[in-house]
Amino acid sequence: MELFDTNNKTKPRVSSKFTPLAERMRPKTLDVFVGQKHLTAQGKPIRLMIENNDVVSMIFWGPPGVGKTTLALIIANSVKADFIQLSAVSSGVKDVRLAIEKAEYNQKHLGKRTIVFIDEIHRFNKAQQDSLLHSVESGTIILIGATTENPSFEVISPLLSRCRVYVLEDLSADDLIFLTANALNNDEELKKHKIEIESKELLLQFSGGDARRLLNGLELAFKTTKPDSSGVIKITNEILKETYQKNYIRYDKDAEEHYNIISAFIKCIRGSDPDAAVYWLARMLKGGEDPKFIARRMIILASEDIGNADPYALTLATSAFTAIDYIGMPEAQLVLAQAATYLASCSKSNASMLAIVNASEDVNQTGELAVPLHLRNAPTNLMKDLDYGKEYKYSHDYEGHFINQQYLPDELKDKVYYNPAEIGAEAKIKERLKNWWKNKKR
Repeated sequence: MELFDTNNKTKPRVSSKFTPLAERMRPKTLDVFVGQKHLTAQGKPIRLMIENNDVVSMIFWGPPGVGKTTLALIIANSVKADFIQLSAVSSGVKDVRLAIEKAEYNQKHLGKRTIVFIDEIHRFNKAQQDSLLHSVESGTIILIGATTENPSFEVISPLLSRCRVYVLEDLSADDLIFLTANALNNDEELKKHKIEIESKELLLQFSGGDARRLLNGLELAFKTTKPDSSGVIKITNEILKETYQKNYIRYDKDAEEHYNIISAFIKCIRGSDPDAAVYWLARMLKGGEDPKFIARRMIILASEDIGNADPYALTLATSAFTAIDYIGMPEAQLVLAQAATYLASCSKSNASMLAIVNASEDVNQTGELAVPLHLRNAPTNLMKDLDYGKEYKYSHDYEGHFINQQYLPDELKDKVYYNPAEIGAEAKIKERLKNWWKNKKR
């Protein structure tokens, strides 16, 4: 297709037995789209955009096979916009520029909007994402990005600020059952046959909430099963296992079991059980969890549950995140296991977490209390005349590089927020603070 082909339209899909079932069953309108009711139901954001013919740049964040590409196509067809699809895996800056040139042509000569859909946008590097900024800002293109990764970490801030982020959820069991029945009853190839599935629950489990995986697996099972003497194609559990080539691990990402297992993992580390922690880690990795998600949770835990009892824990957890970003799976599991077992074996303290929680409560209750005069900055003579900075004592001028003076506002001068635990490195911190602040209760 030529770049400036004025007849460029999203071509209707041709039903063919050579086209994968998931593609043949892809819905064309919002009314038959399955799932994501929080976005597509009456009065919800995507439906309102279409009804008002007012589409903005957006990013769809969600697991595989929940309708990100389909939703983008439906939006483009509904508002009669040109649709250009790029894959971040195979496209570069040159492809982005060509898409922008096409969009400029559409806008200038055809009075037509252009939606540029970028699948796996999190794989675009900073330069590639930067190349989109001006065109998104000016409205030359309507960007729809799709990602399975948290866009807060994977999409540059300037681009993120120009887009709305919509979270797409895993399809429910009812959604998947409906998609299965719809394919069996309405697909041009499957409806010619009588097909029985021994366990639809097992089929759903193997799909992992991914509609594409569900339908294409169903089709493969259908193609590899011979009819019995009565002409019925019976898809047994054994056939499903052979089709998906894996032992099922119950782990429905972003649904209940996802939260159950990550909760167990964190609580095992907090409870200092490295064996249980590494077991739940293995469960998550076997279920296809994003290693970065696990690493991020360990960074949080390193501060929340270990803190200054072992300050190195935060360094190790942060290094683990960087390392898995460099090497990826499957080797990343070694890094995660090292971090998890170390954190589980650390001394524990939540003192620093409680300190910020309690301080925040006082900030909320007392508002903007005045900074004591001796702590204020005094860059001008007027401020000095007003006693800004007067009588401030410079700690390094005193023995032990410490001098007892008031640092909190007058209203809170006797408050103690940080109470170190008597364990690990924090025990030494506690003793040091006790010696310094002999006149304060600790």
